Amino acid sequence: MNTPLDPQNRDAQSQTSALASENTPTELAPSSAAEQQPVALSPQSAGEPPLFEHWEQTPAPRPARIPHFGHLALLGAMALLGLLIAALLTRLALHAHLFGVDTVQQAALNINYTLGSQGILYLVTFASAFFFFPLLWGKSFFAGLQWNGATAWRLRPKLLTCAAACFVLAMLSSLWMNGPKDAPIDKIFRTPGAAWMLFAFGTTIAPVCEEIIFRGFLLPALCTTVDWVREKIEGLAPLPLAEHGHPQWSRMALVLGAIFTSLPFAAIHAVQTNFAWGPLTLLLMVSLILCIVRLRTRSLAASVLVHAVYNFLLFALMLIGTAGFRHLEKL
Repeated sequence: MNTPLDPQNRDAQSQTSALASENTPTELAPSSAAEQQPVALSPQSAGEPPLFEHWEQTPAPRPARIPHFGHLALLGAMALLGLLIAALLTRLALHAHLFGVDTVQQAALNINYTLGSQGILYLVTFASAFFFFPLLWGKSFFAGLQWNGATAWRLRPKLLTCAAACFVLAMLSSLWMNGPKDAPIDKIFRTPGAAWMLFAFGTTIAPVCEEIIFRGFLLPALCTTVDWVREKIEGLAPLPLAEHGHPQWSRMALVLGAIFTSLPFAAIHAVQTNFAWGPLTLLLMVSLILCIVRLRTRSLAASVLVHAVYNFLLFALMLIGTAGFRHLEKL
């Protein structure tokens, strides 16, 4: 009789267990309830696009380019306010017979009224701009306009050479295309005091304010508008912003922007010369050069420097030719 401890009995039992394990299918207990459920394939994993995919996608935000045409219109509204205040103060001054002037016609030829009203216009416009635009842009006024004074200082030898080239161009223009006689600007140069005031104003305040308006606001706004129209018509992606968040423009935008900036710049100055072709052509060429300087250097301060030095050279020539503005009849 075999006992459970019998070696022969143990060997028979182990062989029987081995045979049973080979003939019986093995079942593994599920490790969790989640593994018992069938796995559903998502449309993305199955290679199919999700339903209403074009509704779910969020378009990439357009780079914010400043200043654009909306900012230019805002500056125009500020300038309109400044113009109204200047006109009101001029009326009050005429009512008080300030500087011995009684009529608007006399005020138009009086240096105190012409420069005074223009100074008030600039003061109101840019005081408003300095306060409001940093709140709108999230950066300082000059940073938003790409002032970059360090760039202008670094490039000052080239910029001074550029201003001298503009001056030579003006001299050649005066030889080939004579200006008009008795132009409105000539009626202002009547006294040495008026000439000195124009000298100071034309080499300091005027270049800064004019460059902010034309090369600081108008030129970037026009370039951005040209590229925006091209992107809409041709389905192009907007150009990425450059360093410090400043915009980049296509070559077409740069060319058209410079041309359409120079037209109003030349027009407002040509009023002083009765729109004579010689001075008007010179103004267009000088403005195009200032636009190129502004765009190539990415520095508004650079175009201001060229503009100011160019005006200084013109006034210096008149200063020498009239013996210190004492013989204005030679102009």
